[in-house]
Amino acid sequence: MFNLLLPVIMIAALFMLFRSNKKRQEQSKEMRSAMEPGSGVRTIGGMYALVKAVNEETVELEVAPGVVAHYTKSAIAAVLDPQEYDAIINGRPEEEELAELDESEEETADEKPLSLDKSVSDKKDVSGSDGTDGETPATK
Repeated sequence: MFNLLLPVIMIAALFMLFRSNKKRQEQSKEMRSAMEPGSGVRTIGGMYALVKAVNEETVELEVAPGVVAHYTKSAIAAVLDPQEYDAIINGRPEEEELAELDESEEETADEKPLSLDKSVSDKKDVSGSDGTDGETPATK
């Protein structure tokens, strides 16, 4: 019985493996077809750049202002949304993060502000009983 079941399991596993690889390839192809001049991308090496031109097999990426490099389309790991690209490149928080920051600012606005005034009466007296202000006497 086990001898008959093992080949069926192996065939099913291979089918699932090939199917997931095919799906992944299709998703990559769709993502790369969404590239157009002006969109932000991340390469497989982790570099962020702007697409300047899309050719048949290559992509021209502006890696720095005025610096354009040619990459194969397969070197593109992700095409980014304009807001996401701007947040990564310019260090601006995304809209969701901005909403969280606004909420935390509202919560802290209700709290009593800290005072740097030294005349506050609830401070501890750190002076020693001998009037030396807690300092150790200098040895002579």
